[in-house]
Amino acid sequence: MHLRRVVVTGVGALTPIGNSIPEYWSSLKAGVSGAKLVTRFDPEKFKTKFACEIKGFNAEDFLDRKEARRMDPYTQFAMVVAQEAMKDSGLDYEKIDTNRAGVIWGSGIGGIITFLNETREYVKGDGTPRISPFFVPMMISDIAAGYISIRYGFRGPNFTTVSACASSNNAIMDAFTYIRLGKANVIITGGSEASVNEMSLGGFNSMKALSERNDSPETASRPFDKDRDGFVLGEGAGALILEEMEHALARGAKIYAEVAGGGLTADAYHITAPHPEGLGAYNVMRFALEDAGLTTSDIDYVNVHGTSTPLGDISESKAIQRVFGANAYNLNISSTKSMTGHLLGAAGAIEALACILAIKEGVVPPTINHFTDDPTFDPKLNFTFNIAQKREVNAAMSNTFGFGGHNVSLILKKFRP
Repeated sequence: MHLRRVVVTGVGALTPIGNSIPEYWSSLKAGVSGAKLVTRFDPEKFKTKFACEIKGFNAEDFLDRKEARRMDPYTQFAMVVAQEAMKDSGLDYEKIDTNRAGVIWGSGIGGIITFLNETREYVKGDGTPRISPFFVPMMISDIAAGYISIRYGFRGPNFTTVSACASSNNAIMDAFTYIRLGKANVIITGGSEASVNEMSLGGFNSMKALSERNDSPETASRPFDKDRDGFVLGEGAGALILEEMEHALARGAKIYAEVAGGGLTADAYHITAPHPEGLGAYNVMRFALEDAGLTTSDIDYVNVHGTSTPLGDISESKAIQRVFGANAYNLNISSTKSMTGHLLGAAGAIEALACILAIKEGVVPPTINHFTDDPTFDPKLNFTFNIAQKREVNAAMSNTFGFGGHNVSLILKKFRP
């Protein structure tokens, strides 16, 4: 079968360190932390009192007020970044074949804020079920993809991937595959998560997954540091316009990068803990390289899952060394979660964007908050600690691993006709 080439022609971001692509990229290069004390609710009784929240965002600046009120925040985020990416792409959706244009979105949780609010109202009442007629469509994880397709009239493939923290990389991988196989010409893809709320913070606290560095939120996410003590919860969204190469060239589109390939695997080990030797991570990177037709020496940058957890960072670094061998020492490795926090189902989308921008600009964003070397990690590995590094990036790998053992690795590369 002839596999078509797939390129990225538009991008959009809404993150804890910037509410647009230019703001996000500027903050990444500068090593800005998005972690602060939670403002959305009173966190005083929680073990962790901080998170990486979106700042200065008002959905009604982008959406009709009535429409915005009928959307969970995760859907609002999705609509905003899809709008930025579509505008950036220059696509005229009234002039393309919308039967061959689709939306494949990722979200690990979906409308948890809606679920929390409706449950709270029910419990406060007398037991009479006065449930909003919008409760179900606001809550379900697929509704963001539905709204985006309605907005642009895209009648092609339309669904949502749910694979915990791998969800949006899973969505991008699926979108890439559908276009590569000739089932669509254009797909809006990415992911969104509105995860900073009482239940998420409390739930992850009870698992002992979050950092509890309440005296210094900005330095709490410290991947690969000896004193890392858990991840920092984040929220936001990222969007990519994927397009079949000939379709993009025919309309004179600007092209950011090419999606070269990807891999999907399962740890088949534990519901939350990574495989201690990083077996699933090893396999997914190996399969991604094979799918892309690249060797380990072709990769310049790996944006790691790197959540700042004691076990996860170790297993991923082991897997990288096993896959790349001696070439591991030629890589730039960084965890942008050190700045954005962990956006759960939206993490892969904004991290794929970081890879794309690194390719475009020749700059690798840093892993901030490194204070103390951990002897567990090979000191010859370049984790791009604390300061961005200039480097030509011809190909970059983006890793995401989710609870349940879900692993996705994407490879993006410079576009060359």
